[in-house]
Amino acid sequence: MRLVLLLAPLAAALGLAVVTTQTPRPAPATAPAVNFSAERAMADIRVMARAPRPVGSTEHALVQAYLLGRLTQLGLSPSLQTGALSPAAVQRLERNGLSADGLSTVNLVGILPGRNPRLPLVVMTAHYDSVPGSPGAADDASGVAAVLEAVRAIKARGPAERGLIVLFTDAEELNLDGARAFFSEHPLRDRVGAVVNLEARGGGGRALMFETGPGNAQTVELYAHAARRAEGGPSSNALAVFVYRLMPNGTDFTVAADRGLTGVNLAFLGRPAQYHSPGSTPDALDQGSVQHIGAQALETADALLRAPRLPQATQNAVYSDVFGLAVLRHSPQAGWGLLGLAVGLTAFAAWGARHATGLTWRQGIKGFAGGLWLLSAGMVVAQAARVLAGPVGERIESADLYYMMLRRLPWMEAGVGLAVLATLLALMAGRALIGRRLLAGVVAAAAVLATALGGVDYLVLGAAVVGVAFSLWPDGEDETVWGAWLGAIVLVLILGGLVQAIAPEAALLFVWTGLAAAFAAALAALIGARLERWAALAPAAVAMVLVGGWLFGLGHFVFLGVGMSQAWALALIALLILALARPLAPTRAGANGALVHTLAGLSAAVLILGCGLSLAARHAEPAASVDVTAE
Repeated sequence: MRLVLLLAPLAAALGLAVVTTQTPRPAPATAPAVNFSAERAMADIRVMARAPRPVGSTEHALVQAYLLGRLTQLGLSPSLQTGALSPAAVQRLERNGLSADGLSTVNLVGILPGRNPRLPLVVMTAHYDSVPGSPGAADDASGVAAVLEAVRAIKARGPAERGLIVLFTDAEELNLDGARAFFSEHPLRDRVGAVVNLEARGGGGRALMFETGPGNAQTVELYAHAARRAEGGPSSNALAVFVYRLMPNGTDFTVAADRGLTGVNLAFLGRPAQYHSPGSTPDALDQGSVQHIGAQALETADALLRAPRLPQATQNAVYSDVFGLAVLRHSPQAGWGLLGLAVGLTAFAAWGARHATGLTWRQGIKGFAGGLWLLSAGMVVAQAARVLAGPVGERIESADLYYMMLRRLPWMEAGVGLAVLATLLALMAGRALIGRRLLAGVVAAAAVLATALGGVDYLVLGAAVVGVAFSLWPDGEDETVWGAWLGAIVLVLILGGLVQAIAPEAALLFVWTGLAAAFAAALAALIGARLERWAALAPAAVAMVLVGGWLFGLGHFVFLGVGMSQAWALALIALLILALARPLAPTRAGANGALVHTLAGLSAAVLILGCGLSLAARHAEPAASVDVTAE
């Protein structure tokens, strides 16, 4: 049954993504001394996160004294570094009705000496302050506790060649003031060669390595080998590093990276409702997340400490982890070679399809247009589903609204994902079958809704114009499976070439997926170009499960990062899925005709469900005032 052939790989890919984005099992306190144990780290988290610990509070002073004792217990001879609060930090305090009189930033600095005192030092850092309204079990008691546990394990492994600085910064939540003080004023600042920073924006999920220093190829190489030894494996990709670099956000690592230092920045983003929330307690924290971030930090820092030479800035790598098992990587220039290979495979598949089925250029152009319709219509529908959950962009005027929308993020992700899936299913069912005017009306209505509730977004409005135009195109229906499939692949490769020319680190989405789809098409042409035999469709089904699972997992992290404002980004994932799954859809001929009508009905049902979930977010997570200070 062709409908099963389409839906089963889609479901398998989603299942693979769900399984491979889970956190590892937390290691018990009885784990070997040389390993990281989340249970051991939790002991420190429970002490630190008893109550909020903003700068100047009694709890802040108590936690500071506790950490001095822990650093002393580890034999790190800790010292305090005091610095003045920046004007921006003072303004933030005053905006929240607090006084900065007598306050300063106080960093805690401990040293684990290496065998060779002449070598550059490695810094492991996390911040110990929290926002006023949150116990901060995740942000960033988890990072501080993970550093303490990692240092204990490093000591258990024996002396390293280079020394380690343990830096617990203060006033990160105000203006990164502790990090600024250390990297501009501390006597050891010029001896630092690499930095490992731990953060959190939420209370769960896999820990992502989302930021590096400039020219990160050597850093990624070291991280790829080191993180394979960590429970849960590596979790990082060049797209995350590229996107974060464009965002206005900052962490303590940003201060180090701005000074040209290499290293890695680790954080987990799941359970976003806990970010800067009163609910960020030790009991609510996902201990698997602590295990994942701590194990990655331990293995990366240990590799840096024992490396003959620290990574140097060269060029940025194009890379991604694959299901936490390994990190695939290549140089930016190699992307052109991969694109060339994909173009050659696509041309071979087109040659085979032309000889077997009489494929024409006109049919391929129609497939290309179908991909453009999916991308444009999907962007509009995604943004419309997003605004059903609440305000977006500049309409999020206050911290209270921001945290409310974070609590709604899981609902948004499900709603937007289903809305985009509905658009994909509609394309596969056939625009003529559903009705061109009906589809044009849906796209136009989605654009009006997105603008009315979310404000003017010229990118979404432009996509709406394209979506409506292709909906109404009277001769725009795909005539053959091969035309639809190859047209979608060509569109992906063209987009890959454009992104490769502008930002090669972000091109891996299009280049790798386009190559996989082209390879599947070439195999199908060899096996049976008429696509009548199940064996000829097997390459596409396998590619859909494996590459689709990778894309779904990547899409999850993309949405956690930018979905609150740019939900339309999931339409790009839908286009990539189309390039993999297009030949699996039922055709509009013969016995499959009834299945196409079923697919069209399924598309409508999925769209209604997605919009319903986004709307449900307003009731599941109603607006509430939360007294916190935004980072």
